[in-house]
Amino acid sequence: MKLPRVSAVVAAAVLAPAVLFPSTASASDAPKPIGLSGPDTGSDSAKDAAPGDGDGQEQRDRAEVKRILADPKSGFGVREAAEKALKGGAAELRHFLEVELDEQRRIDDQVRTSQIYSTGGPAVKAAARAALNSGDDAIAEFLKTGQYVARAEDEDRAKVEALLKDPKSGRGVREGAEKALKGGAAELRHFLTAELPRLRADDNRVKLSQLMDQGGKAVREAAGKALDAGTDEAVEAFLNEGFAKAQFEDDRVEVLRIIADKETGPATAAAAQKALDGNAEAVRRFLTVELPALRESDNRVKVSQIIETGGPAVKKAALAASEGSYADILAFLKDGWAKARAEDEAAATKPGNGAGTGTGTGNGTGTGTDGSGQQPQTVQPAGLNQTNTTGTGGTTGTTTGTRTGNGTTGSTGTTGSGALAATGSDGLGWEAGGAAAALAAGAALVVAARRRSTES
Repeated sequence: MKLPRVSAVVAAAVLAPAVLFPSTASASDAPKPIGLSGPDTGSDSAKDAAPGDGDGQEQRDRAEVKRILADPKSGFGVREAAEKALKGGAAELRHFLEVELDEQRRIDDQVRTSQIYSTGGPAVKAAARAALNSGDDAIAEFLKTGQYVARAEDEDRAKVEALLKDPKSGRGVREGAEKALKGGAAELRHFLTAELPRLRADDNRVKLSQLMDQGGKAVREAAGKALDAGTDEAVEAFLNEGFAKAQFEDDRVEVLRIIADKETGPATAAAAQKALDGNAEAVRRFLTVELPALRESDNRVKVSQIIETGGPAVKKAALAASEGSYADILAFLKDGWAKARAEDEAAATKPGNGAGTGTGTGNGTGTGTDGSGQQPQTVQPAGLNQTNTTGTGGTTGTTTGTRTGNGTTGSTGTTGSGALAATGSDGLGWEAGGAAAALAAGAALVVAARRRSTES
């Protein structure tokens, strides 16, 4: 209704009583006593906002549309239609509220459900698909509650799947997780809230027992204390903190043992000392990662030294091992070396046709003559404990000798013919390769000098 018409209606309503009821109007027009006021009949502005009035309804409709537009839950379609209605008049506002709002909300709900479906997990996708196929009421229920129930199921499923993939999960937890994943929301929730703590506690005790069996002294002691405490918390505390501390202590003891071992090669010993000066991670890395390669390197060096100083059979076996794999190196150091030395010793005991005599005191000094020949020495390889063996060799002909000294019984013996064959001796370190040659040369000079003295 236009404003001029409203004014005319209001004016007619005011004048009608005066025309139809003149006596009443006259009475009301009579002078009133000073100080008294008549009844308040209201203002024109209040009448304008009365219910059912056109302008008042438009104002209320416009306020409602603005509220809908400001609501963050309003979808794209609703917001777009609301903005369009606000640009119009009373009819456009009323049409939006009575017709377009519900239609746009229905469309927006479908769009929103489709968006949730595209980004949701398995349970969310299933619930969204069912809602889209069941109508507007199902969609509204999904958006209100269904999506959150489905999301909780997906979150539980994700947690259970993570436990299954975690390498730290024990056998009991893994089996329980696999079973729960075959069920629905109720099974997943029951596993996480009721079964998981018990299964994890059982797995922790099994793991502690395994570490106790495999660990060193410090680990066994710490694990025993955790078991004696008798609580799940004590076992878990050992696995989370106590084990690492105890293992570090055991690792340091092992590294010190390697350094003190006379069979440890120089490369291994140097790396062990460096690790010992570092932290727990450095020590563990040395023992689990670096040590095998360092030992292989040192053992190959030892085989090379044996090749330089060994007898014929030893040289042959050592060369064959060095040209093969590391397994061949280990096999030579463990068994092959001893067998080759035995062959060289057997060859050295064959009878000969030369003669020589010699005497000496028990402290290793003396004079004598001997047949010509040379006796090089071998070096003890790293990482293996060998039985001490005295190298023997033959001279041209036979060799006899006597030895005297405090508490030492004299001995005589014969050796085989041919050049002296080296078979190896213990007590020589990593630098024995060059020292053995010098020792053999010095022995030859002493023999020659004694021979000249005897002939003169």
